[in-house]
Formats: sequence, C-alpha cells, structure tokens
Amino acid sequence: MATVDLATVRDSLTGLVPFVRLIAPEFLEHEEGRALLRQPDRAELHNHVGGPHAGVLFSLAETASGAVVIGAFMEQLAVATPLAVGAEIRYLKLARGEITAEALLSRPAAEVRAELAEGGRPEFDVAVTMRRDDGAIVAEMTVRWTLRPHA
Repeated sequence: MATVDLATVRDSLTGLVPFVRLIAPEFLEHEEGRALLRQPDRAELHNHVGGPHAGVLFSLAETASGAVVIGAFMEQLAVATPLAVGAEIRYLKLARGEITAEALLSRPAAEVRAELAEGGRPEFDVAVTMRRDDGAIVAEMTVRWTLRPHA
C-alpha cells in the first residue's frame, strides 16, 4: 500500500467536499489511522457566546474523520465510496479561539481493506477529540463510516 501524504489528503478532501473550503480548517498532521486539524478562530463562524458555532465543531470533527478515511483508504476509492452513516457528538466545555481536532481510526485499516476485498461493506468508527488552545477538551465525536462498493 502506498503512503498518502498530508497534502494529498487535504487536496482530496477540499476537492471532493466543497463545504470543507467554507470552514477552511488547517490540515496539520496525518498518518494512517490518525489526522490532526485546526479550525482557525473566525468571527463569521461564531455562535452567540463568541466561540465557534456547534455546527462548525461538528463539521471540523467530520472533516477530521474524513481525513483519516481518505488517508487510509485512498487506493480503495476506485472500487468503493466512503460514506458517513452516523455520528454522535458530545459538547463538553465552552469552545473559544482556535480548536484542534484529533481523529483516530477505531480498527486497523488493513482489516477494513481486507473486508472490502472479500466483497463486504465494512463499517468502522473514527473517534474525534476537539480541544481549545489550553488543552481542555471541548467536544468528542464518533463518526461511523462505511466503504460502499461501486455497483
């Protein structure tokens, strides 16, 4: 399997998902099964208490999970479409300033690829932790993904 670099993951996501360009997160780190993104603090994305809107936090986490999926399964895009099939988020503390989102694949990517190669439609979770600059966790999200084989 070829290694997918951060720029390829970023360019793929911003090319495939126009909404990602709207919130414009920064792609900081990527390795198979892990991604780290940062949402810059932008007034037009704020809520009524001056921090990032809940929808921005959700979108940041979903984008971070997508970076994990694209990075881990880039070679499978020719035979399957990655789709988020569910998500659960918990808002824990007031978000202020820049927010980082660290996303982690819940099971080995090789296991997911093998299930797809055997004709299955694998499902797997990506857990995302969002933090303020002071390190406090402001939200946690789990996104359930599938790789839907092309017809």
